[in-house]
Amino acid sequence: MPTTLRLPTTISHLLLLVNNSLNYKIRYVGLGCPTYHTTLNNITMSKEYYRKRIIDLRASMAKEKEAKKRDNENYARYIKNASSPSSKASYRKSKIDAAARHDRQIEYLKRQIESAKDSLKRCK
Repeated sequence: MPTTLRLPTTISHLLLLVNNSLNYKIRYVGLGCPTYHTTLNNITMSKEYYRKRIIDLRASMAKEKEAKKRDNENYARYIKNASSPSSKASYRKSKIDAAARHDRQIEYLKRQIESAKDSLKRCK
């Protein structure tokens, strides 16, 4: 099981962690937004790993679709109950932005599923 590491914001050097014979390299760059570069060495991804990943991604996609549906219903209710035209317009814009955000996430998950399927095919 991987270890979760919390880095203070003042660290700006290379850390090397060894956990369960897996090598993780995490590099924290600068004092602004952290940039993490993680590499896994000496690990063989099995067919079971990819099958489980596909199942997990499909579950995540179903949750995202439910969240989209729930947000859409909430924004429709907000628009219906809005007291001023400007707040209605604001809710409509928020509704469109939220739907687009959910659509992007769903498309990302679809690409991840396709990638996992391709990796499963290549797996020995």
